[in-house]
Amino acid sequence: MGLFSDATALMVQAGARRSVRYGDDLYFTGPDLDGHELDEPETWRIPTRHGDVRCEVYRPPDVARPPIYVHFHGGGFMMRFPRMDDFFARFLVAEAGVAVVNVDYAVAPRHRYPIAHHQAHDVVRWLTQHAGEGDLDGSRIAIGGFSTGGNLAASACLQARDQGTPLPRVQLLGVPTLDVSTHVTPSAMAHPMIGPGILRLAHGSYFKDEACRVDPYASPLLSDDMHGLPAAIVLTAERDAMRVDGDAFAERLTAAGVDVLHRVVPERDHYFLDGDRVRTRELLDMMAEELTRRLA
Repeated sequence: MGLFSDATALMVQAGARRSVRYGDDLYFTGPDLDGHELDEPETWRIPTRHGDVRCEVYRPPDVARPPIYVHFHGGGFMMRFPRMDDFFARFLVAEAGVAVVNVDYAVAPRHRYPIAHHQAHDVVRWLTQHAGEGDLDGSRIAIGGFSTGGNLAASACLQARDQGTPLPRVQLLGVPTLDVSTHVTPSAMAHPMIGPGILRLAHGSYFKDEACRVDPYASPLLSDDMHGLPAAIVLTAERDAMRVDGDAFAERLTAAGVDVLHRVVPERDHYFLDGDRVRTRELLDMMAEELTRRLA
């Protein structure tokens, strides 16, 4: 299974630019602002303990030292294509007035756990110290991601708390996968979008050593202490196999006294932003408004 997972991961990466199209219909605002095209993102290379990480930095025009939202895309730890969430970065720039740092983190099979997780933490830590050099406000940082990106964001918060490095103000977790220690859940058997086979592939390549999958930084839901973590916006989808992870994580954070906004998107599977455009726009507006409020 290991060699098959690695080979599949390489094929997924090779085809990402052609196959990932879900964001094409989600450009509500952001491609232009007040009739003017937004600039293409800048490329920053941020140092981490595993070398420099390429980041695409989107910034609101004519805003000095905007707050920062650090984003991690999904893709099962094997798809390296941050532009899949270009629509979301541009939406937040236009609607929340934040700069978006879209992280091009390392993926399997060339890289294994914990490299991407370390990179997630180290990018945030560097920004708190050096973002001002690029005219961004490193004292006001949010972090988030979709699917496996939500795993990386939640892990980065746990690492920051445990290491005593600056914490983001809020974590935004969209349909996050937060427990990689198991392959099959009842909901995964019931809903084919994220089924057992996909889970085995996603976990089998990046988390090559099965023993590491119970590490709380790999599976944030397994942490025995949720105290002192940043406020959280957790979005799960009614029909998603990963819903059990996000729902349980929101409950555990709440029990630990963390400020949590938890919403279950009705009638959606793992692509929680597809379907009805009115409802999708409402979800995007809610995320932008919450980030604006919490980073004010």
